[in-house]
Amino acid sequence: MFAHIQLLPVLESGEETLVGGQAVMEGVMMRAPHSYCVAVRKPDGTIVMEEKPVPRVSEKYPIFKYPVLRGLGTLGQAMGLGLQALQFSANAAITAEQEADGKEKKEISDWMMYGQMAVSVLFFIFLYKLVPLKLAEYISNAAPFFKGQIAFNFLDGMIRIGIFLGFLYFLSRSKDIRRVFEYHGAEHKVVFNFESGKPVNVENAQTFVTWHPRCGTSFMLVIMVISMLVYMVIPAPTFAAKLISRIILLPVITGLSYELIRFAAKRQGSAMALLTAPGLWLQRITTKTPSNEQAEVAITALNGAMALESRQGGELVIA
Repeated sequence: MFAHIQLLPVLESGEETLVGGQAVMEGVMMRAPHSYCVAVRKPDGTIVMEEKPVPRVSEKYPIFKYPVLRGLGTLGQAMGLGLQALQFSANAAITAEQEADGKEKKEISDWMMYGQMAVSVLFFIFLYKLVPLKLAEYISNAAPFFKGQIAFNFLDGMIRIGIFLGFLYFLSRSKDIRRVFEYHGAEHKVVFNFESGKPVNVENAQTFVTWHPRCGTSFMLVIMVISMLVYMVIPAPTFAAKLISRIILLPVITGLSYELIRFAAKRQGSAMALLTAPGLWLQRITTKTPSNEQAEVAITALNGAMALESRQGGELVIA
């Protein structure tokens, strides 16, 4: 569960678009503008679903309509929904195992998920803020060339990116996580299928690639590059000041990165689109070619979200 929560920002699509989604344990969550549906395949082959209406955060809280802030609101809501979808998928697996063993049904509670999330946030700060900073300080003491503000923060940023890439590669070696990456690929293929205007079915979906410009993998890399540039111009003479500034500025950097990804996604031929290119390459790790059965689950989730959107009378427009 800890590994899955750590991957939430990598697996989800955080932009307010017509459709988007996220891979979970043996399933996929899909979102329409005002609807949410997660579909999970149980060990016996059946597909179970959970769906509910979800208002756009910018409609519920108008302050999140403004640039930078809208990224924080959208991504915050996406993380919350991703956590719910992950909880549903984990409970589906647990209850299926308990039923097979004849045991009393016990599910993962909300407080257990929030506890896992709190630990994951602390781990994120430790791994991507404290560790790179400490390593950069150690290297700069041994090599005075890196003492300068620009050189030090460049080194810190490259270490952070290296840790991120290594962490992803390490997780990708796990059989369970590889399954999640296959469902991640299924989600992307089905979204591409829908955006193409062709009938959404397994045969059509399998003709598309698994890497998508609005993926969280691209977003995480953009955040790391933008943070490196921002830290280069923020004076922080001590280790404590550097660490505190990295934590405090994270929401601002996240909002700026969201705006850049949004801009690049709408201008695929522009130079700005180069920002997303490394993320597309990295999705060769975080997405894998899905089976037809996995694509079917992603389509089920999409159909569920779109059916609920239709029942609500939602206007299907791209944000």
